[in-house]
Amino acid sequence: MGGGGRGVGRVVGNELVARYRVRVGRKIGSAALVTDGLHARADGFTSLAVLVGAGGVAVGWSWADPVVGLLITVAILAVLRQAAREIYRRLMDAVDPALVGMAEQTLRATRSVLGVGHVRLRCIGHHLRAECEVIVDADASAVAAHTIAVEAEHALIHTIPRLSAALVHADPEPHGGLDHHARLASHR
Repeated sequence: MGGGGRGVGRVVGNELVARYRVRVGRKIGSAALVTDGLHARADGFTSLAVLVGAGGVAVGWSWADPVVGLLITVAILAVLRQAAREIYRRLMDAVDPALVGMAEQTLRATRSVLGVGHVRLRCIGHHLRAECEVIVDADASAVAAHTIAVEAEHALIHTIPRLSAALVHADPEPHGGLDHHARLASHR
């Protein structure tokens, strides 16, 4: 196999490694592994661009080297932008909105949950934590409301990937316009 063939093999290998790292990094919630995968992708694109540039110079195109240099710069900046976005989102506790929707759906499907209030998910390391409000029957005892909250937490932990814990607050269903949180209105 000639030098070009090995180069193409490296490009394909880097892309396969990049895809694997990004996929696993997203699965386990590792922004560092995702960023490393993006770096491997940039290495592959750089290698491919160098091959193209060398081929261009070999056939007499004098502008091949500077054009490839610019393309490599653009590729590196694109990967940097994507990596910075991943890290920024992690620092800001951003969570995929689909997971929030999944959590809301799971809570609604929990036995004796009459409605769902606020649902918040956030990243802590490689894990997620949830803070949720569920609406229960206003006549339910404290023990019954607690049991519903525990069942909802259990369902969330089994449904949401990487969810390590959930705090589920049971609110009584409002009757006759009664706001059970009226005392807190001035604090919100």
